[in-house]
Amino acid sequence: MTLDRFRPVFAGPISRLAKIFADTGITPNQVTLASLLFSAVAGLCYALGAANIFLIGAALIFVVLNSLFDALDGSMARYLLINDKAGDFLDHVVDRYADVFIVGGLVFGGYAGWGIGLFTMVGILLTSYLGTQAQALSIGRFYGGIMGRADRLVLIMAASLLHIIYPQAIFGYTLLGWSLILMGIASHVTALQRIHFIRTRLG
Repeated sequence: MTLDRFRPVFAGPISRLAKIFADTGITPNQVTLASLLFSAVAGLCYALGAANIFLIGAALIFVVLNSLFDALDGSMARYLLINDKAGDFLDHVVDRYADVFIVGGLVFGGYAGWGIGLFTMVGILLTSYLGTQAQALSIGRFYGGIMGRADRLVLIMAASLLHIIYPQAIFGYTLLGWSLILMGIASHVTALQRIHFIRTRLG
């Protein structure tokens, strides 16, 4: 993922926050489920907020919370020395639902057409599938490529903020619409990169 190089920058603050959450008795799975709720609310705000910058602002906040809690659950599990396959499975399932909620909300909100939404969603789901399929083939999880989940979330956050500042369309699409298009293209490129990696490792 493109943003992997910045992971060490956020690792410290995330770890400290994870310890605070863990020490209160909150479990990693509860944090995972909270991230799902945040993504659903974000999607709803996008769906209802095409002409309302306050709802776009609310959506942005909930996307940030989804991203934060998605990072927290794994950090909490490491702090608590939990090696739970069920929790890992839950995290991956929730991430896919979160992707659908957020992208679906953008499509329902009319920022881009259904064709673009489908193109983007297929790219996202295929990219995610290939990341774990590498592990199923005993290659190990592979999340390389130009756009992983963190990259998508940052793109959506940036586009949401810019949309609040400049909500007008540019060549037929608002900045949120263009973010969907860019996300779709980059996700399919990432899928091809992962396919190439897996095929190379398989020989």
